[in-house]
Amino acid sequence: MNKALKEILSTSVYLLIVLCLTWLCITYVGQRTQVSGSSMENMLSHGDNLIVDKITYRFKAPQRFDIIVFPFEYEEDTYYIKRIIGLPGETVRIDTEGNIYIDEELLEESYGRAVIADPGRAAEGITLGADEYFVLGDNRNDSVDSRTEVVGNIKKENIVGRAWIRIWPFSKFGVLKHQ
Repeated sequence: MNKALKEILSTSVYLLIVLCLTWLCITYVGQRTQVSGSSMENMLSHGDNLIVDKITYRFKAPQRFDIIVFPFEYEEDTYYIKRIIGLPGETVRIDTEGNIYIDEELLEESYGRAVIADPGRAAEGITLGADEYFVLGDNRNDSVDSRTEVVGNIKKENIVGRAWIRIWPFSKFGVLKHQ
């Protein structure tokens, strides 16, 4: 083989390896996503770019207050980003004053941007299945979340990953605090 052909073959193999590693990272480790909308204000804003950690939940269960990404089943290539409030087996209820109860104990949290005006389907209490999570947007009155039938309870198998790092805008760069 001549030197030029060897160089082309070597470069092609190198590029193939880089592409395969990139695909593996995006598929199994993490990926970039962009926030669209204001349902997670004040924590996340429209246009924020995040890295989603896709590996953590392979080794441990999602925790209360984690910010997760999951697909919206009624629209292809649309993903939601919300905060976990209810865990598997718990009963979540929201009263008319906007208080959130987990198994009839008041949830102490400070993520909500405003008092919940509409408890939606959680007014009567929702008992989660063994692999289901109840999620809310931080901007509670401008969020389509588990209070609606459209989103409902989120199954663990449908969770893409956990919002991990904000990479844009640079002025807000850093690891997202979940708890």
